Order: sequence, then structure tokens, then C-alpha cells
Amino acid sequence: MAAPSDLSNEEVVVRRPKRGPPFKFLVPLIYAPILPLIRIGLRKNPVLRDRLFFGVLACGFLHGSYLVTDLYDSESK
Repeated sequence: MAAPSDLSNEEVVVRRPKRGPPFKFLVPLIYAPILPLIRIGLRKNPVLRDRLFFGVLACGFLHGSYLVTDLYDSESK
């Protein structure tokens, strides 16, 4: 066991919580307006419109599933 004088000389590291918005939760605010804009803006090219729409939609679902598994993983520890 350390002497009391040794304990007073040790530095204590205090972690402050991160300040600022959690960007991983704000990403749906970007996906929401992009999906209708893809449908409206690419009316004349239906092949590209559908591929891009479903690609962005798939990325949104992947991002959502990542967040759900990340939250589940951190709560189980």
C-alpha cells in the first residue's frame, strides 16, 4: 500500500463529457430531404433515379442498423 504522501502527488485524470452535437444521430436530417429531391430532380432519367434512390435508402438503413447495434453493444457492457 502506498504512503499517503505518494497518493497526494499522483495526478487525477478527470474526463469531461464531449460537448457538441452527436453527429451520428443527425445524419437522418440529411437523408430526409435528399430522398424526395432525388425523385423530383431525376424524373427524366428513371434508371439513374431508381438506382440512386435505393442506394441512398440502403445507406440510411445500414446507418440505422449500425446505430442500433452500437447502442445495444454499449448498454450490454
